[in-house]
Amino acid sequence: MLIFKRMLLVFGALFSFAAAGSAFAADGQPSPWQLGFQKAATPIMEQITSFHTFVTVIIVVIALFVLALLVYVMVRFNENSHPLPSRTAHNTPLEIAWTVVPILILVAIAIPSFRLLFAQYDMPSPDLTITATGSQWYWTYEYPDHGITFDSLMVQEADLKEGQPRLLTVDREVVVPVNKNVQVGVKANDVIHDWAVPSFGIKLDAVPGRLQSTWFRAERTGVFHGQCSELCGRNHAFMPITVRVVTDEEFAAWLEKTKAAANDTGDTSKLAAAGKQN
Repeated sequence: MLIFKRMLLVFGALFSFAAAGSAFAADGQPSPWQLGFQKAATPIMEQITSFHTFVTVIIVVIALFVLALLVYVMVRFNENSHPLPSRTAHNTPLEIAWTVVPILILVAIAIPSFRLLFAQYDMPSPDLTITATGSQWYWTYEYPDHGITFDSLMVQEADLKEGQPRLLTVDREVVVPVNKNVQVGVKANDVIHDWAVPSFGIKLDAVPGRLQSTWFRAERTGVFHGQCSELCGRNHAFMPITVRVVTDEEFAAWLEKTKAAANDTGDTSKLAAAGKQN
């Protein structure tokens, strides 16, 4: 029984670390020894985190129950303590229980699962629309309502500034206002890519010849990083995504500065340094 108690202690510690994992994660990016998800920045990601915790609790309870049952059977019904085996062939209440209980567990998991799916795909009226186009190996962003288009490429390690994360920093960030519904159209020019930002709860394939849509509403300002999450070729690991969430005033200033820079060059696809957010 001492071994069993120690195993329970280990399982409890692991579960505690997993449940509190987001507390060890940096905001908007992964961190060393991180456990669990990144800190949620959108309502959808909050629901994903809650659903994950709920299912994890169920899994741990089932695993501990099965472990306790196995230990009980080994101790109670081994050859020394139970030399004459039971001849019981059927137990109707037990058979009903092990059929009904798993069904109830699946129903309990299905209800919040469907609620989360509906929330993800029931897109509200957008306040801002952005199109993200994947190419080998960078992203092109378009703000169709504002006439802005630019490429976003990874900053090389030698060019990083202090505090900028390696392999996640880009030369031109996606800038969006806080507490606004942002609809993102995702597509690709060549092969299948994937636009994924963990703190937003977004992971959507960019498929050539198809425009897919997702949405998010960031509830706090900050810089949030992601990466292409589809094996898209040789430089797959060098195709980061950076979204900067700012206040309405800062977003309006960014739009004005970016448009002015584009007008100076006569090309909205090539933003001058004034329109960059590094």
